[in-house]
Amino acid sequence: MNKPLNVSTFIGCEETYEKADVVLFGVPFDGTTSFRPGTRFAMQAIRTDSYGLETYSPYLDRDLEEVSVFDGGDLELPFGNTKKVLNQILEYSREVVKDGKKFLMVGGEHLVSLPTIQAVYEKYPNLHVIHIDAHTDLRDEYLGEELSHASVIRRCHDFLGDGRIFQFGIRSGMKSEFEWAKKHTYLERFSLDTLKEQIEKLKNVPVYVTIDLDVLDPGVFPGTGTPEPGGITYRELLDAIMHLQQLQHMVAADIVELSPHYDPSGASTAIACKTVREMLLTLAK
Repeated sequence: MNKPLNVSTFIGCEETYEKADVVLFGVPFDGTTSFRPGTRFAMQAIRTDSYGLETYSPYLDRDLEEVSVFDGGDLELPFGNTKKVLNQILEYSREVVKDGKKFLMVGGEHLVSLPTIQAVYEKYPNLHVIHIDAHTDLRDEYLGEELSHASVIRRCHDFLGDGRIFQFGIRSGMKSEFEWAKKHTYLERFSLDTLKEQIEKLKNVPVYVTIDLDVLDPGVFPGTGTPEPGGITYRELLDAIMHLQQLQHMVAADIVELSPHYDPSGASTAIACKTVREMLLTLAK
């Protein structure tokens, strides 16, 4: 698997695919965004701004130059055909998993997590998902469409089933979604306070982590399509990533929902860059 020649890499991610332990790739799709589109431009901005970072993380005391990460560029996806897009993401993710590598996918809107989670589930039938987000994403459909960023976690439940999805930071959704979650997922409203406790229960099973950056308060992270007041601080998100170090079998992850042009200051993109670095180092540990 070769990287397109016209794609720059995220800082410190220059390993070849064959030698890499972790694959980073972007999914520039926001075809079901219901409010403010633009997440398809996230990975391009993240790669460019990553050179404002150091490769070393003082939080984790690890360095991207000491691990093996391949930046595979962005997938080339068609416009106007959501099912075809999801199938292409699924096939790429399957190939990476089949080759025995972990991956970090960067969206894109949250629907793009569905095929990546499915690909990992096919290899690890006992997969559990940690979902950090402002929104429940548990609608059965949105405006008649079952494939939507508003229903992505519900679609994951279709194959994962009960007791496999752990949701944190949730502060927005329909009443019916919160009621449905009481029977089918673990859902913590407003905060990440119980994350450490739940990780202790999950540390020996395969885990996929999906981080929707709109879990952050829009005062901290305005560059997103669906800003939701009342969110967490970036320090709280970093603390959550520190807790993820206790997972013994974290097999893949994603980071979604940066829309860089809604924050001309560049602060939101800087936050996304640092989050990518910390998650790559978490996967590669």
